[in-house]
Amino acid sequence: MDVSQTIYQTPSILSADGLVGLVFLVMVAVTILGAYVASTAERVVRAVSGLVICFVGVAGIYYFLNSPFMSMMQILIYVGAVCVTISFAIMLAAPEEKKKTTPANILSGPLGFIVAALIFGCMTGLALKTEWQSYPKSGSGSVRDIGISLLTTNSMVFELISIILLIAIIGAVVIARDGRSS
Repeated sequence: MDVSQTIYQTPSILSADGLVGLVFLVMVAVTILGAYVASTAERVVRAVSGLVICFVGVAGIYYFLNSPFMSMMQILIYVGAVCVTISFAIMLAAPEEKKKTTPANILSGPLGFIVAALIFGCMTGLALKTEWQSYPKSGSGSVRDIGISLLTTNSMVFELISIILLIAIIGAVVIARDGRSS
């Protein structure tokens, strides 16, 4: 039987491929749910909780894509550092008085939903029409391989990241220099 004549069949949900697809969809759903909670929460603490859920979902997707180093860095840096820093900033900030806001335009909600649905539909159509190629595994994804890659073939990117982090630290110092106004 010729390889070009084989017919691709959709895997059953009870097969290994079906379960792998199900796990991936669960991680995507966790990421989308966390992003939704983070963007629609009225309280900042709930928004940070949604952000944590979203970042954990992204870490799960990284792990699913056979990159455990990136998954752990996602949890360590974004969940462990960024979200904890935001939580401390919320705890240390002076409470604001609740300001009365004017209601948004009545068309902003439906218009935003239509634009998001259109983008989602176009991306889904593009994903379904694309012939996806499977690429061979290029490395083990170990910390050693990533370190060698960063310091040899991707050294310019490594230096640019350090410059961007230096600019962020200087910006944080400038912002923090003013201190609290109360």
